[in-house]
Amino acid sequence: MKKFKRKIHVIGLNSFKIEDLSLDVQELFYKVKNIAVPNIYMNEIKSWISNKCMEDKNFYKSRSNLDLINWLKLRNNDVILISRGDPLWYGIGRILLNNFSKEELFFYPGKTCLQLAFSRLKKSWQDAKAVSIHGRETNELIKLLKSKEKAIGILTDPRNNNLELIRQNLRELDLENSYEFWLCEEIGFKNERIRLISHIESLPEVISDLNIVILLKKEISSIETNLPLFGISDNSFKTFSDRPNLLTKREIRIQLLADLELPEIGTILDIGSGSGTIGLEALRLRPKLRLISIDKRLGSQCLVKENAKKLGVAPTKIIESDVKQFLTNDLHNSFSDSNRVVIGGCDKETKIEIIEAISKFLKRGDIIVLPIITYEVLQKVSNLLKQLNYETSMNLIQTFKGLSISEGTRFEPNNPVFIIKAKKK
Repeated sequence: MKKFKRKIHVIGLNSFKIEDLSLDVQELFYKVKNIAVPNIYMNEIKSWISNKCMEDKNFYKSRSNLDLINWLKLRNNDVILISRGDPLWYGIGRILLNNFSKEELFFYPGKTCLQLAFSRLKKSWQDAKAVSIHGRETNELIKLLKSKEKAIGILTDPRNNNLELIRQNLRELDLENSYEFWLCEEIGFKNERIRLISHIESLPEVISDLNIVILLKKEISSIETNLPLFGISDNSFKTFSDRPNLLTKREIRIQLLADLELPEIGTILDIGSGSGTIGLEALRLRPKLRLISIDKRLGSQCLVKENAKKLGVAPTKIIESDVKQFLTNDLHNSFSDSNRVVIGGCDKETKIEIIEAISKFLKRGDIIVLPIITYEVLQKVSNLLKQLNYETSMNLIQTFKGLSISEGTRFEPNNPVFIIKAKKK
C-alpha cells in the first residue's frame, strides 16, 4: 500500500482575522512552507506571518483551476491551501477529492457564508435549502421556488448578473411578493453589509462580488387586496405546507370555471376541493351561489376557511370527510334548480361512484366538469357520461411557463390535464 508523506491542509477562513482560527490550525503555519492563498487573502496572510516572525515561506496565488492542481502535485512537502468558509460546501474540496487521495487531504472548515448570513438575520436555518448558481443555470433554484421553501440560500455568480436573474425568476413564478430578498455582501469581512431589497426597488448600483442572497418566505396576509376578478394567482391561496402544489393551477382553473357556465343562482359542489381554489373563485364571480366544498384530507376544512376569508367569500358548507358519507347522507337535499359539480382529486372508482350517484338528482342543463390526468380514466369516465345521457366535450390543456436563463428564455411545461365537460340532456 502506498504511503503518503505529503499532506495538503485545506483551511477555511471566515474573515481576514487569522486569530479566529484555532491554535492548532495556527500552529500549522509555523511548520508548513508551501502556502496557496487566494488573492483576496494574500496581503493579510503575508502580514500575519511577518508579524509572527515566520520566515522562508513559498506563497502561491491560487485559483480553483488546473494550474492550482498542477502546482499542488509538484510539491513534495506539506502544503496549506486557504479556502473560504467550508471547503467541502460548494467549495474547492470536491475538486481536490477528485485529484488527490483522501489520505493526503486534511480539512479544517470554517463557518459557511450561509451559516453566517442566517446568524446575522437572526433566523433559524435548519430548514433552509441551499443552491449554487455560480457557473450554473437557475434550474435547481426554480425547483426550490416552485416547492415554496421557507428559506433559500443562494450562492451567486457576479460574472453572470445572477441577482437580476433571481428577481426575474421570482417575477415569472409570481413569487416576487412572497419572499424577502436579502442581499448579503462580504459576510464575515470588515466591509460586511446586509440589505433587504424590496421587489419594487432597483438593485444597488455598486455590489461587492462577494455576495449571496437569502430568500425568506413571507407570512401571507389573512385578507388579500387588489385581487383580479378572474384568474387569481396560485400564490394567493394557502395550501398544505407539506404539499405546496396541491391545488388546481391557475391556467386549468380558468378553463374549468369557463366550462362550468356559472349561473347567477344555484349550487356548486366542489368535490375533492383541496385548497378550495375552484369553488372559492366561482363564488367571487357569482356571489349568490351556494358552495359545498368536500375533501377528506385532515386540515382541509381549516384551509378552505382561511382561503375563503382571504378572498372575502362565504361557502355554504365545508365538509371534511369521505365523499361517500356525503353521497349517502346529504346528497338528496344538496341540489337546487341549477347545479354545477366539480370532481377533483379521487381515484377512478370513486369518480364513477360520484357520477352515478349525483346523476340521479341532476336536471337538464346541469353541468359536471372533471380535470383528469390519465387517458385510461378519461376513457372510462367519458363512456359512463355518454351512457347517462350527458352531452360531453373534452380538452387537453398543456401550458408552458417562460423562465429566464442567462442566455434568454426557457419554456418549462406544466403537467398536461384532460378536462371533461358534461351537460345533462
